Amino acid sequence: MLNKKEINQLIEEKNLIENWINLDKQLTPSGFDLTVSQIFEFDSIGALDFSNSQRIVPKGKLILPDKENPEDKFGWWNLKKGAYKIKTNEVVNLPNDLSGFGFTRTSVLRMGAFTQNGVWDAGFKGKGEFILVVENIYGIKIKENARIVQLVFFKVEETEEYTGIYKNLN
Repeated sequence: MLNKKEINQLIEEKNLIENWINLDKQLTPSGFDLTVSQIFEFDSIGALDFSNSQRIVPKGKLILPDKENPEDKFGWWNLKKGAYKIKTNEVVNLPNDLSGFGFTRTSVLRMGAFTQNGVWDAGFKGKGEFILVVENIYGIKIKENARIVQLVFFKVEETEEYTGIYKNLN
């Protein structure tokens, strides 16, 4: 697993992560905190088959954050119990010898919510998307640009180019 110094070096030299908000705050001893750009609620059915020829990935309905005061720069999402799709501010540019795993920040867990991430494949380039599940019966509030997921990186044997449909997802 890469440490803070190695991650920072890859950010500076290879643009491992772009569009970050505050590098000092988002770099952690063992990873990088990703922030919330958009939240969607699911509004249609999904479908999955073996070949992906009949795959349906719901786009979801964008939820707009509410500003508590008109002069506030950023607003809040007031989320009820349920599942949501999160899109990050950051663009991740994984080289072909690096994979990532996303973990829920413990602050989110302590509020009664958690995230679910797939493996961030070597060679993936794009904005992150993952699921936020709110189990707290009272819901939770999330402010725009809040740090929500810690992405950790692992060296892998160099592999072929990532060709999934989510490459260059923005």
